[in-house]
Amino acid sequence: MRHFLLFVLLAGLIACNRDDNTPAYPDVRFEKPAHFPEPVYRFENNPVTGAGFALGRKLFYDARLSRDGSISCGFCHLQSAAFTHHGHDLSHGIDNQLGDRNAPAVMNLAWHPTFFWDGGVHDLDLFSINPIENPVEMDETLDNVLARLRQDPEYPPLFEAAFGDREVTTARFLKALSQFMLMCVSAQSPYDQYVQGNTGALNAEQIAGLQVVRAKCGQCHGGELFSDFSFRNNGLNHQYNPDEGRFRITQNAEDMHKFKVPSLRNLRWTGPYMHDGRFKTLDAVLDHYAMGVVESPTLDPALRQPGGARGIALNETERTQIKAFLDALNDEDFIRRRDLSEQ
Repeated sequence: MRHFLLFVLLAGLIACNRDDNTPAYPDVRFEKPAHFPEPVYRFENNPVTGAGFALGRKLFYDARLSRDGSISCGFCHLQSAAFTHHGHDLSHGIDNQLGDRNAPAVMNLAWHPTFFWDGGVHDLDLFSINPIENPVEMDETLDNVLARLRQDPEYPPLFEAAFGDREVTTARFLKALSQFMLMCVSAQSPYDQYVQGNTGALNAEQIAGLQVVRAKCGQCHGGELFSDFSFRNNGLNHQYNPDEGRFRITQNAEDMHKFKVPSLRNLRWTGPYMHDGRFKTLDAVLDHYAMGVVESPTLDPALRQPGGARGIALNETERTQIKAFLDALNDEDFIRRRDLSEQ
């Protein structure tokens, strides 16, 4: 079966009512893609269900989670942009205020041990608090959000279907959002088809690009997730943006200017690139690694070359091959899945 997420009822997220007037939900469950590693999320504490997923999706696209009802989670995480804020170097939030970082992708989060560019959150079930209460994103309090949901006639029945009774609590609210985000799995790109046995899914140039990426980029962007989720200083010019990165969280000088390694998946839709969106194109990214890496005390060792050189040596053929392979990591299914859309 091509699609690894099983939906027994495909007619819609919420099917027609049964005789007892209880909404019927599809049999939604999380299934690990066969070629992916084991997820790190603790599903035993929050198993994905049809009702929980339905509630989480409704919450994800509900702008009433923000102070003035203008900003939903889906505002900065657009499905058509692989759940990023495509075209925005920095996230745009309430009152058209600018954040200080590029909105990361809501994608394959079950495998992330930490969240945000600086790893400031260690549990997906706590992830949503940050954007809701951030004054330049949604600028609301959880107490106000929950009070609003309790007064809405639609939400208490949805919480009952998902969790057994009509009580709207912080934990249930956050777990429902997690259930939706956990199902935002991208694993149907041409590359995924290739590694699962469809040798014709990649052409010769893309296969060559895969080898270049493994050899020259794989120390950071390895594995099927194309990230090791570590924090690294990749040699950006910090005069352009003085963001201290991971140091903000740890106050450890060794973490100065280190940021979480992003995935290479779905780059066609997720630009601009880097934590501050400074690079508008993949060519600009490759230019940086080839000749723009700046020296600093915490520069990642992978970018230090023999003889004092910095960066990653790439000839024109290798650049072309890398870009060809990166195109094979774009997952058309992911950005079109009806079950993940606002509908």
